[in-house]
Order: sequence, then structure tokens, then C-alpha cells
Amino acid sequence: MIRQKAMLIRAASAIPSSEITNPALYADRRRFLLASAAGALAGGLGLPAIAAPRGEALADVRKSAWTVEEKLTPYESATTYNNFYEFGPDKDDPAKQAHRLKVRPWSVVVEGEVAKPRTFAIEDILKLAPLEERVYRFRCVEGWSMVVPWIGFSLSELARRVEPTSNAKFVEFISLADREQMPYVRVPLLDWPYSEGLRIDEAMHPLTLLAVGLYGEVLPKQNGAPLRLIVPWKYGFKSAKSIVKIRFVREMPRSAWMKSAPQEYGFYSNVNPEVPHPRWSQAQERRLGEFGKRKTLPFNGYAEQVAALYAGMDLRKNY
Repeated sequence: MIRQKAMLIRAASAIPSSEITNPALYADRRRFLLASAAGALAGGLGLPAIAAPRGEALADVRKSAWTVEEKLTPYESATTYNNFYEFGPDKDDPAKQAHRLKVRPWSVVVEGEVAKPRTFAIEDILKLAPLEERVYRFRCVEGWSMVVPWIGFSLSELARRVEPTSNAKFVEFISLADREQMPYVRVPLLDWPYSEGLRIDEAMHPLTLLAVGLYGEVLPKQNGAPLRLIVPWKYGFKSAKSIVKIRFVREMPRSAWMKSAPQEYGFYSNVNPEVPHPRWSQAQERRLGEFGKRKTLPFNGYAEQVAALYAGMDLRKNY
């Protein structure tokens, strides 16, 4: 359940099942495209199998009321089973290859429909608001999930420093795309740089987190260091990693996956067990570290907090 003042959400109990998740579930169109296109080039990329070390502890982190009381996913699972295609198509590629990423110096440009456009150094971002630990559910569109103690603060804290105007209807997030640090950016698998977007009210919701750490430590490179987005009621690909630009815009931005496969990845991408992916059901999920499956919750269990954002919308049409 999630604690936020007096609001409570009951967690779904695990459903006993003898069905072990078939690894083929993860060989979806995204991985197929990536692996196929990258195969001819990967041998020449010189990718050593080096896992990133544990990070330094973050100081002065307070506990947040925005948290769920569920068993945490083991650190090793959460940091070695990732999608970060700039470093490769396999789940362990980011942990092996992301040591290449240089996270200092780092800056984030915030521009567009704002009164005070600004470039923030990462050191300034870390001082914008008190850091909070928030235990969130994280649900991948591929059918697996985690429970992770992220560290950061609400995106709205950054937004109020730049003062979005009334013309700002959406927010676009753009990730780093560096061919030297991120070898699979050399492969035209997506329209690099990776980009994602939110409607302005989604972006300003207090649950929407700018994350700088997890498990009490600075954010590992394979998890999107030094700054990533976490939108817990949406599928994980909406939570852009290694952000270098945030744009407040008038028109709905087209994300990287919308450009690649619009029939499969819509703009909203809210977790919805009643809307299957074109090639598999979303009614259940496998949590990392568990063998059986559990029911997928509407809005990933955050319906009480966010369902009102979509009042009157057809959530099948606006998938």
C-alpha cells in the first residue's frame, strides 16, 4: 500500500502459479529489432564485459510519504536487469557497458515555453529540493516489474524555477546520445537521441520524480545516471534516462518508441491490465526475484492518486 497522508492503496497479493515466465516473452519486437540491426556491428564495437561498482552513499535523504510498503527487489536484480539500449539490446548489457558513461561534468538545459529558461549543472539540481527516498513499483511493458527505493524529488520543484507559461501543454525529455560513450547509438535502431514526453499535468503531479539515486546511493550509470525520470503509473520506457534537455512545449511530442512503432507504443502508456500489447497480455506480470506471476494493477497501483488525470478519456484509444 502507498502512504500519502491518509490515502491508502492495498497491494495486490501474489497469485500462486506454476507457470514460469518464458524467456521468449522478452524477445519482443524491440529486442528483435535491436539485436538484428546491431548484430553486424557489435563485433567491431569492442565492448568489454565490466560491471559497474556500487556507488557512494547519498547524505541527508529523508523518507517520503509517497512510498509503497512492499518487499524491495534485490539491488543486484534492479541494477543488472535493465533496458538502456544505448548500451546494448540485452538486459545485462547496461551493467556491463555503462561504465563508459561520464557523469561529470553534466548539465541539463530547460527551455521552451518558460519564463526563465536555464541550464542547470547537476550540482545545482541536487540542491533544488530536499532529497527523498520513495519506494515505487516499476512496471515494464515487457511484463516484468520491480519495487525500487528511488531517491530524488518531484519534477515540479525544477519546473517552478523556470516558470512554465500557459502555452506549456506538454513536457519533452531528451536523453544523452553520445556515439563514443554509448556505442549502440552508432546503430540506427531508434531515432536518437532517446526522447519521451508527458502532458503538463502528468509532469507536475507530485508522484513524478526526478531521480538521482537508489538504494541509498547515487544512481548507477546503467540505471540512467546522473538524472532520470520516474513516472510510476506508466510503463517503464516513459521514464527517460540520462536526461540532458527538458523542453516545455505546446504540441504533443513524438517519443522515440512512438516513431519506431506507433501501433504498439502510444503517448500515454499508462499501465492498464485490460489493454494488451499487440503480442502479449498485460493482465499479469513477473516481479524480479519471484517465479510466479501476479495481477497487474490499473495505473500500476496508483489509481487513487492519478486516475482523475484521465477523467473522460477512453483509455483504450488513448493507450
